[in-house]
Amino acid sequence: MTWPEMTPESVYLHIPFCTNKCHYCDFNSYVLKGQPVMDYLDAMEREMERTVRAIPPGRIRTFFVGGGTPTVLTPEQMESFLKRVAAYFPDRTEDVEFTMEANPGTVDPDKLAAMKEGGVNRVSFGAQSFDNALLERIGRIHEADDVIRSIENARAAGFENLSIDLMFGLPGQTLEILDRSLDTALSLDLRHYSIYGLKVEENTLFHTLYMRDRLPLPAEEEEAAMFGRIMERLGAAGYEQYEISNFAKPGYASQHNCAYWENRAYYGIGAGSHGYARGERHMNIKGVNPYIEASKERLPRLETSSVSKREAMEDFMMVGLRKLAGIRDVDFRAQFGESFRDVFRSAISKEETLGRLVATEDGYRLSDQGIFLGNEVFAEFIGE
Repeated sequence: MTWPEMTPESVYLHIPFCTNKCHYCDFNSYVLKGQPVMDYLDAMEREMERTVRAIPPGRIRTFFVGGGTPTVLTPEQMESFLKRVAAYFPDRTEDVEFTMEANPGTVDPDKLAAMKEGGVNRVSFGAQSFDNALLERIGRIHEADDVIRSIENARAAGFENLSIDLMFGLPGQTLEILDRSLDTALSLDLRHYSIYGLKVEENTLFHTLYMRDRLPLPAEEEEAAMFGRIMERLGAAGYEQYEISNFAKPGYASQHNCAYWENRAYYGIGAGSHGYARGERHMNIKGVNPYIEASKERLPRLETSSVSKREAMEDFMMVGLRKLAGIRDVDFRAQFGESFRDVFRSAISKEETLGRLVATEDGYRLSDQGIFLGNEVFAEFIGE
């Protein structure tokens, strides 16, 4: 289906509760203690009901439950939540991917059973590192053994499609510390790894420390060396780097995230969530109680904006070039009825000349150099 009529085939659901707030986190999340969890789930149900009435869903290909930490829900709350999702999005493809984010130490057998029964078939754990001193420094409350134990529990519950997040460029982190974490991560023999460089965001403890010159970050060259080491080691272990920050065994790329990178439409449900459908983007109200109250009367939108065809084309280029396979003109034509070679001729020529883009059979991808300079490449396609 062409832009902007695309019907969402993916659903993002946001559970904003956490056991604690990590030092680097600027996500829309709140410490669980004292929060009205069931009232929040009721509000999500009201939003789902209004959403599917406004834009009836077709067959859903992917679900992603993010946060926060969705697995802070009790087994009973988890069961209730997943039943509500099934009630409003019942039509799913046979190979539907249903991902839930989890923090190590928050998944016991009863909760994993509720997740499995409710349709979850992929779990992504926020490991971040396997160095306990570093975990404490960044505000994580789990230890390395908790990650290993959580992976064992998930496998025992029947989950095979497992992923972990790892971070690099952390304060006090060295190549040696990173290598040891990679040793442990690879020993788990998972299907997928997501690797993220630290970004110091406003309204975080790390930003406060950074502004006071009290955050000992690795030098830029060392951070680049860490990323290079990650690519080298995961590649040697048989993982395909299918997107700048993501590595998978063949057949196990995150289909939900691929929907984002292919500029496809998606539903966004929950406090602070974003959605994109029918040529319009929305962001929901962020606060838990304001979201609950708004959902009683209407869709709990904080803001809604129309996306012009030109903006959608720019988005296609930016997010699509994050994939290491790059972008194909046939996909661009399918959405927009034009060739990106005509629309972005100047930017493509410049990036080819700089050696940051290389031609493929039917499109372009980042060069080896361009992978390290992705943000500079993407910026060339904005407002050309």
